[in-house]
Amino acid sequence: MIGHLGTISLCILGALAGPALGAGGVEEGRALYGRYCATCHGPQGAGDGPTSRIISIPPMDLADLSAANGGTFPLERVVRRIDGRDALIAHGSPMPIYGAFFEGERWLDVETPQGQIEVSPPVLAIARYLEAIQVE
Repeated sequence: MIGHLGTISLCILGALAGPALGAGGVEEGRALYGRYCATCHGPQGAGDGPTSRIISIPPMDLADLSAANGGTFPLERVVRRIDGRDALIAHGSPMPIYGAFFEGERWLDVETPQGQIEVSPPVLAIARYLEAIQVE
């Protein structure tokens, strides 16, 4: 059974969806985000989900990732945080890792400003959703 922290990680994964998944990538990411991430990160990614009030370290504002990265969405970093390749200490403990939960039979090669990265379609969908909700 996936616990509270697992739910948080799944939210992040939903934000990674994108064009590589087809026209519905962002919508798939929105659905995954809503199911797994919004409880901590909030419906708009602002870090204000209902669970955010009871965890020791507040969730980050996922709608501000581009602004915090010089105006460029950090796709590779987001993917790596969601699928567990980059550990992240959050909420007083390591953020839950959902990469294995979203693994499928295929991986996609996605080009990022840092180079090419392999990613599962659900994680990419979540990432692309997050990219779509960035504030200017």
